[in-house]
Amino acid sequence: MKSFIKLTDFKKSELLEIFKIADSIEQYEGFLKGKTIVMFFPSSSIRTRVSFEKGIFLLGGQSILFDPATLDKKKDIRDVCGYLQNWADAVIVRYPDITMLDKMAAAMTIPVINALTNDNHPCEMMSDLYALSKVRADYLKDEYLFVGADGNIGRAWKEASEALGFSLTQSSPAKYQISGVTCNDNLKNALEGKDIICTDSIPSNMIGEFKDYQISKDLMGVANKGAILNPCPPFYRGEEVTEDVIDSDYFVGYEFKQSLLKVQQAILIYCLSD
Repeated sequence: MKSFIKLTDFKKSELLEIFKIADSIEQYEGFLKGKTIVMFFPSSSIRTRVSFEKGIFLLGGQSILFDPATLDKKKDIRDVCGYLQNWADAVIVRYPDITMLDKMAAAMTIPVINALTNDNHPCEMMSDLYALSKVRADYLKDEYLFVGADGNIGRAWKEASEALGFSLTQSSPAKYQISGVTCNDNLKNALEGKDIICTDSIPSNMIGEFKDYQISKDLMGVANKGAILNPCPPFYRGEEVTEDVIDSDYFVGYEFKQSLLKVQQAILIYCLSD
């Protein structure tokens, strides 16, 4: 059984196999019958938690929810995991420090699935790329631009680009460059020749520094014909994106995130398969 903590832990072919499972998810009815999935999510989580819970239910499984603070007890995490795996068939964890997930995976024989850390968000990336594969014939040959500061979403896009081999650049003030990613501090220039534009919400203390990095409908016209805007939710109109671009055909639409359900189901199936 395999844990799902970083996309770069997998070969490209293995990640694409997850997409194939998602394509035929109807064939896996009852896959989780009799299985219990323990989840650690904060109360603020909406999209990832709801889609995981519903996905587990639709596959016939049971989910049990804990607050991630439960993992911060004095007891050694190895001992927590030693007991937990008596009853759980897999664990889904949203926790700031990715090393906690590594420790849990090392202490258990059941899969640990990363539902977001301060370093990455592999399930979100897999869902977005799966959705893009349905609307872009050459989605792995497209030119991707991430507009935003160094943070878990930007690092997640970097991780995805390394795992699947697509081209990624960044646009932001130079001081917020993601290590190892080419950064252009001129947004208009950065948009030239790009196909997929990804954004992240701007931390409140950086709003002033990112005033020249707001994606508008007019600016999207600089990108390649047929370019797509994929803002990471929650996004804020008037900050990283304008009203008119969200109301335009450039925006991928709210339905884009529907893929979270079947892709996260596919990740569970892949990790629990021999």
